[in-house]
Amino acid sequence: MRRLLLSTAVTVAGVCSLLALKPHQPAVASAGAAPTQPGSVGTTAGASASGTYTGDVVDTRYGPVQVRVTITDGRLTDVTAVRTPSENERDREIAGYAVPTLTGEALTAQSAHIDTVSGATYTSEGYIRSLQSALDQARG
Repeated sequence: MRRLLLSTAVTVAGVCSLLALKPHQPAVASAGAAPTQPGSVGTTAGASASGTYTGDVVDTRYGPVQVRVTITDGRLTDVTAVRTPSENERDREIAGYAVPTLTGEALTAQSAHIDTVSGATYTSEGYIRSLQSALDQARG
């Protein structure tokens, strides 16, 4: 009987420990960052930035990455990869699956605060940096 009680106590303690785990929370913006409203790309309140903006060329280990964004009435409506690593077939393959994923994430997030694509870290980081520079231009 004592063994059963001890086993039950250990199981209950284990379940309570699991229940105490908290789900992943997104990072909180730093104090210096300007807050943005959902669905905006960080334009100033009341401003409607519309246009096409080309981000900086970001040199990565495998080649340059550059994106162009289209902003319509303050919303990110299109992202096009202008340059991606393409020196060899593997570079083109990685860009081929990473870029559509990154583009979808950017359009959903309406910002450059997106995750990198597994297996395409360098391309992802270049894409995100170029995207941020284009969005910074849109903000003026």
